[in-house]
Amino acid sequence: MGRHARLVVPGVALHVVQRGNNRQDCFHHVNDRLVYLSLLRDATQLRRCALHAYCLMSNHVHLLLTPPEEQAGGLVMRDVGRDYAAYVNRRYARTGSLWERPFRSCLVDSASYVLNCYRYIERNPVRAGMVARPGDHRWSSYAGNAALSHDALLTPHVEYVALGEDAASRERNYQRLLHEADEETFLRAMREATHAGCPLVGEYLKVRLEKQGARLDRGKPGPRAEPEARHDDKSLQLELTE
Repeated sequence: MGRHARLVVPGVALHVVQRGNNRQDCFHHVNDRLVYLSLLRDATQLRRCALHAYCLMSNHVHLLLTPPEEQAGGLVMRDVGRDYAAYVNRRYARTGSLWERPFRSCLVDSASYVLNCYRYIERNPVRAGMVARPGDHRWSSYAGNAALSHDALLTPHVEYVALGEDAASRERNYQRLLHEADEETFLRAMREATHAGCPLVGEYLKVRLEKQGARLDRGKPGPRAEPEARHDDKSLQLELTE
């Protein structure tokens, strides 16, 4: 399956996966993960990206973040990837590329897709057989999102906030959501969309993207008909503030 050009819409969440080059381990010690999270905090603050969920595995990283500008998410990944690779090379006296390039991502929009993406990320260690429950993996956002501990890295997505009328009900509903069995159909859709760079979005955003001529299917990329000419150049921009 070919990969499409990266599709980014300011204000819409991105599921991001960064893998180690040749699937090599990226984290070898507790301190490595602490350094990565520190760099991630600094980069998301600098680029004003809201981080909603994350999971550090042994040889890859999952993030769910919302960039305020088209380039912000890519700059976060560039800054963190560069600075963390430099740290690893110094610490372990190694050379060469640490990360697979480019990182993979897909747009995620609407309650169903966003909340399932939270689940997809934080249940990754469970699916990998590393732990029995999401809360058993120290290096994810589950404890923060489930209100088991405070995580200053996190900014709740609006769909997360809509899980309950108050903090207590939200936390209960989130914990219940994360302990439900994974849906194989969604797992397959998320993997395919992230690998190919295709969006997982609700009907409203889907229609807007189609009007801009964006590739939404997961077929092989190739030439496509030019969109109909429009008189207003601004209509070619993805303006989601209407």
